[in-house]
Amino acid sequence: MTEAVMRKAATAICGWGGVALMTLSAQVLVMANDLYAPDHYWIGKGQGDLSKGEAVCRRVAELSARADLAKQIRVLVKEHLVDRVRERSGKDPEQDIALTREEIVQEYLLGVKIVDYRIDEEKKTCFVTAVMARE
Repeated sequence: MTEAVMRKAATAICGWGGVALMTLSAQVLVMANDLYAPDHYWIGKGQGDLSKGEAVCRRVAELSARADLAKQIRVLVKEHLVDRVRERSGKDPEQDIALTREEIVQEYLLGVKIVDYRIDEEKKTCFVTAVMARE
């Protein structure tokens, strides 16, 4: 919603005092978005299972958010492929393919801040947002 549309809606509903309130709310929202802009900050999101308790959920979500941050910087991906062909006497050959992928994140992160923590009671999940300045 543009500022002009917000101003018209506020005027129609609340009169001139509402315009100042709506404009102030829009400015605060814009400032919050600019505070952690993706071109200046790495942003990681994580979640945890609330059924294990709120403290455990928050810790798991924080670790997940930090791992998400580190993945954006550097990830080592290992892949192992096994292709087996088995032939038995008198029978058609059988082929079995197994693929294993492993992501390894190993980074030291300095200056990470947890800026948001939310709980979704309906889904029994907690969410964390972590940010780190791009340098």
